[in-house]
Formats: sequence, structure tokens, C-alpha cells
Amino acid sequence: APLGMVIIAMFGLGVAQHSGFIDACIRLGVGNRKEKRKVILWVIVLGLLSNVIGDGGYIILLPIAAMLFQWVGLHPIAGIVTAYVSVACGYSANIVLSTMDPLLAHTTQEAALTLMGYQGNTEPLCNYFFMSASTVVITGIVYWVTQKWLLPNLGKYEGSVKVEAYRPLSRKERRALMVAVTVIYVALILWLTFSSYGILRGVNGGLMHSPFIAGILFLLSLGAGFTGMAYGFSSGRYRSDNDVIEGLTQPIKLLGVYFVIAFFAAQMFACFEYSHLDKCLAIMGADLLSSFEPAPLSALILFILFTAFINLIMVSATSKWAFMSFIFIPMFAQMGISPDVTQCAFRIGDSSTNAITPFLFYMPLVLTYMRQYDKQITYGSLLKYTWRYSLCILAAWTLLFIVWYLLKIPMGL
Repeated sequence: APLGMVIIAMFGLGVAQHSGFIDACIRLGVGNRKEKRKVILWVIVLGLLSNVIGDGGYIILLPIAAMLFQWVGLHPIAGIVTAYVSVACGYSANIVLSTMDPLLAHTTQEAALTLMGYQGNTEPLCNYFFMSASTVVITGIVYWVTQKWLLPNLGKYEGSVKVEAYRPLSRKERRALMVAVTVIYVALILWLTFSSYGILRGVNGGLMHSPFIAGILFLLSLGAGFTGMAYGFSSGRYRSDNDVIEGLTQPIKLLGVYFVIAFFAAQMFACFEYSHLDKCLAIMGADLLSSFEPAPLSALILFILFTAFINLIMVSATSKWAFMSFIFIPMFAQMGISPDVTQCAFRIGDSSTNAITPFLFYMPLVLTYMRQYDKQITYGSLLKYTWRYSLCILAAWTLLFIVWYLLKIPMGL
């Protein structure tokens, strides 16, 4: 499914990287200071916030995180793993409204309408308070595991991909960074979205299911491409359109490995979807869980663990919640648990194991990025690096949920 989006995004990133724009931004932002802790924290926070643009974090952030880590003397694969875990396991946590909130809330509302006379909260921000607090908790967990385990185990990078020694930005490079293409582009996109001529809004005037939301990755790629071109010509790196074409073709060489992995992964996904084995296992497990009669909090904890297990074979959150909500929302309502609490428990389990499932659509791309620095990387290697993150996040997030539930703090607005 992400194949087309990956190709489109890589065009823009290719020009931005080939022109030297990304390198110049890193040299300007990080400089010669080896502030490793700040770089790690920035990568984690950006990964958690990336769900605002859907799945864009998998495509855009991972290669930049590798460059940032290598620039400050850390292992580039550690940058990819840290960014990947932050995007995958923190997919539900955010301090702003993400694309996932309205989709899940709509399904929750439909399931809640089956309850006689229900008047509870099923709005998109019904989990906002809890998910905002979760952002802080997950940031701390990912940072701790990265510092205490991942970086010591990976050690020093001695591969063939080298980073240039630091050199201050020249006057021409600084002038090229000051080119107002980015500001003009952002202003144009905002005008086309929020003005009276907002052609990027949906047919009903909203942002849901609009060209702006559906095409956000293309808009980001186009912006990166234009900015890279402007920097390239202003700095003297680009002389003609042939240089731009070279920048566009550069990332496609990297994607050769991705195409091979994606082809065989697509066959596995297609067979699994055709058999409906994932839905069958999920429904059987849901029926088994609903046959128990534990205490409300115990039932919610079992539901979190069950969702985390099902997520290993069925990764789409909206697809899982589309049928699980109609089973578990009425079940938990009989125990006095509101739908927003049930949805919150689902999101914890659904996000925690994203980093270790082989059925994640972006797994081939993650392996491709990692193989750029180590040709021996396999899914087993990635699992070895990520399982501790998933386990720690699941435990800490569940503990936060238990405390939140016992203190009867509202889940959201």
C-alpha cells in the first residue's frame, strides 16, 4: 500500500539531500556541538508528533535521523531504530489532534449508538488528556532504552557511509538558506487550504477526507524538492536542470532493495488478507475474552494485552477497531466503562507492538534504510533492536492507564 507514497516522497527528499540542503540545515542547527542528548530527544519528539501527517514519519524522518545521529558521532542505525520506534509505538500519542483521532472516534460513536440511551463522550478529543500525558511517558521510555541499551550494543559505526568533517557555512550557503522559497510555498499551501479559494479543502469545506490531508505527503515532498532546488541554484551546487534530474534519480538507486523486499511482502500480505485469517483469529479471541467475567480494570488490562497480540498479525488500527468496537464497547458498557475509556485501552495495545510486527506495511522501507549502513541487516536484526522498546512501552503505558483509571481522571475533552 505505501509503495506509491514512498516513491513520491523520495523524489523530494532526494533533491533536498543531493543539493546539500539537508546537510546545510544540520550544520546550521547542530553545528560543531556534539549535543547527543538533544539530538536523541529531538528525534524521539519528532517521531511522536509525526502522526499528525499520517505515515509520513516512516518515510521522511528515518533517513534524516540516521544523518543526525552520525553527525554527532552516534551509530546511524541507532537513529533509524529510535525514530522508527517513536513513530510506530507512539502512533496514538500526541499533544495535538492527529489524523487517527477523528477516524477512531467516528467508529466509536457508531458503536456507542447501539447502546440504549448512551450520552457519553465520543468526540475526536475524547482521549486528548491521556494521550498528551502519554507523549511524555513514551519519550522518557524510548530515550532511556536508547541510552542504556541500544547505543552501547551498537557501539561505534565503522561502515562505508562517512559523514564529512564539520565546516562552517560559507556566506553563499547562508544566503542560499535565506532564500524565501520555503516561506512562499508554505504561505501558498495555507492560502489554498484556509482562504475562501481553499481548493485543498474537502467538498464540505472541512479538512477530513480533503486533498490537503490525503495529499500531505506529496505536498511535503514537493516543498522539499522546491526548497532543495532553490538552495542548489543559490549555493552554486546546481548549474542546470541536469543536476536536478540527478537529484531526482539518486534515491531510486536506494529503492532497488526496497522494491525486491516489497514485492515478496506484498504476496504475503495479499495471501493473508484473502484468507481473512487475521480477522478470524481476532474475532475468536474477542469471543473468548468476552466470555470471561473479570473485574472492570482487570478486563481492561486483558483487553490491552489482547489488542497488542492481535496487532502482530493485523496492523491496521481502523480495520481492527471497525469490528472490535462493536464487540467490546457494549461488553464494557455493561461493566460501567464508557466508550472513550475502551477506545483509550485499544489505542495502547494497538500502538505498543507496531515496531515488532512483520506485517507492518513500512517494514520493507525500514530494512532498506538500515541496509544502507549494514548489508547484513534482516528482520531478525530489527526485532532484536526493537522488542525491548515495545515491551517497556506496553508495560509503562498500561501502568499509566491503571493509575489514570483508579484516580478517575477524565480521558479527554
